[in-house]
Amino acid sequence: MKDLWAGEKILKLLEKQRRFAYTVRISVNFNVNFIKQERRFMVLEKYSIGVGDRFGHQGRAQLDAVIRAKANGADIVPVWNKSFREHNIIGTTPKDTRLEADEAAGACNWQGSYYVDADHINLNNVETFIECSDFFTLDVADYIGRSASADEVDAFVEYCRKYTGTLEIPGIEASFDITEESIRQVAEKFLNAVKEAGKIYRHIVSARGGDDLITEVSTDESDQPQTPVEMFFILAAIAQEKIPAQTIAPKFTGRFNKGVDYVGDVAAFEKEFNEDIAVIKFAIDEFDLPGNLKLSVHSGSDKFSIYGPINMALKKFDAGLHLKTAGTTWLEELIGLALAGGDGLTIAKEIYGKSLEKFDMLCAPYATVIDIDRAKLPTPAEVDDWDGETYAANLRHDQSCGLYNLHFRQLLHVGYKVAADMGAGYLDALKKYEEQIAENVTENIYERHLKPLFVD
Repeated sequence: MKDLWAGEKILKLLEKQRRFAYTVRISVNFNVNFIKQERRFMVLEKYSIGVGDRFGHQGRAQLDAVIRAKANGADIVPVWNKSFREHNIIGTTPKDTRLEADEAAGACNWQGSYYVDADHINLNNVETFIECSDFFTLDVADYIGRSASADEVDAFVEYCRKYTGTLEIPGIEASFDITEESIRQVAEKFLNAVKEAGKIYRHIVSARGGDDLITEVSTDESDQPQTPVEMFFILAAIAQEKIPAQTIAPKFTGRFNKGVDYVGDVAAFEKEFNEDIAVIKFAIDEFDLPGNLKLSVHSGSDKFSIYGPINMALKKFDAGLHLKTAGTTWLEELIGLALAGGDGLTIAKEIYGKSLEKFDMLCAPYATVIDIDRAKLPTPAEVDDWDGETYAANLRHDQSCGLYNLHFRQLLHVGYKVAADMGAGYLDALKKYEEQIAENVTENIYERHLKPLFVD
């Protein structure tokens, strides 16, 4: 019995640490009898990138960028992410995303981990993702600012009472004066949202019949950036709800508009980002959270001006990162079509013209994350006169290029519904010009994202 007890103890220890993905098999010999115990833990690696792919055709090209990074010393795992809204617009299902990921891994002989993210899900739309996903981004934006019950708030204040007084967090120079009232204020704003995340998490676990999944809690839709104190007590609430969050997506200072560079005070962001990492590292031990818990940057694609500060912070704290690149792959498809010329360029021009016609409808769902000056958009007639290089130069995110037009880029970023409405016409073009498109997709992810963030 001593050997069996030791085996069980090892299992519990490994479960608590949650530092690696593995399968544990222990065999204990009682004469000729064997007792086998098996347990699998899914643990997200240190660096991961969410590679959104609107139309599901660029999986191999995306994975090629990750393979290139690995060859240059950076171990990064890909996470294919696609939201309920995007599936509805494109006419796909979560099964399609799983199929794309599996086919890409097979085609590239990828031996590492990879995941499929049920991106920004809630209790109303999670069901179709449960079977096919293993990464779940819990979106509780609608519950931020809606206070939990008085009893729940009181219980949380009591749970955190020991932190009243002066709170010092290693890695942050300033100390924080914590009162019951300040804890209560955080609870009234965020506790209900975290409790909703708990409901979603438990529903997923119940439906899957186990906890072999990765959980992200997203609070990035808040109206203001979270302070270090707010982040600390949000993590306390996550622990109280027993959500084994491996990534958390906070609201950062500045604007994170879709597909374009960061707009804001880079120094302020750097300070905030470093403080968030310090809070996470402190909270892991304080609240017995997963040891690999790390920051997730939403709408992180193309935020080139903050990639340097992020890179330095990761080195300073030896921290991990999850970055979502979202819709930039779709824009690289358009660039590839334009550079291919012929009917590829014709399709690219048509998509812009129709996107301009449907401006209000396309932009409305993304109003908080785009800033488009319609006066700076070219007319369809102007675009019709462009060759492929000119179209690509206006769209490609190269701020050193005089032709780059961030307003043109943002409109096309949200214009993927136009391509979806083309149906087979657009998808056939992706197949026809696969080589040209794939080259752009791989170069974009590796050169503009992975290399400045992770490759020394």
